[in-house]
Amino acid sequence: MTRSEIIEALKQEFSHLPGTYIEKSVYEVFSCIAETLASGGRAEFRGFGAFGVKKRAPRVGRNPRTGKQVKVDAKMFPSFKCSRNLINRLNKW
Repeated sequence: MTRSEIIEALKQEFSHLPGTYIEKSVYEVFSCIAETLASGGRAEFRGFGAFGVKKRAPRVGRNPRTGKQVKVDAKMFPSFKCSRNLINRLNKW
């Protein structure tokens, strides 16, 4: 599901609200999640899951074209952990 599909679904569900409010709300939620992750925080949604940040250690990589070793710096990357409720819902337990 894309962001625009989420907005359209919410517009149908909450037809009494102006579409611009719904769009701004969706963009604000995603923006808050991104800002929280950028600052090293965690965004948790009970019954759905949690977004967090993990650190990838520095390492020595290899250029596939030349075979030459290159230094790869440490990196931060987003991660997502499903809640038990979401896993059960997907597996219909």
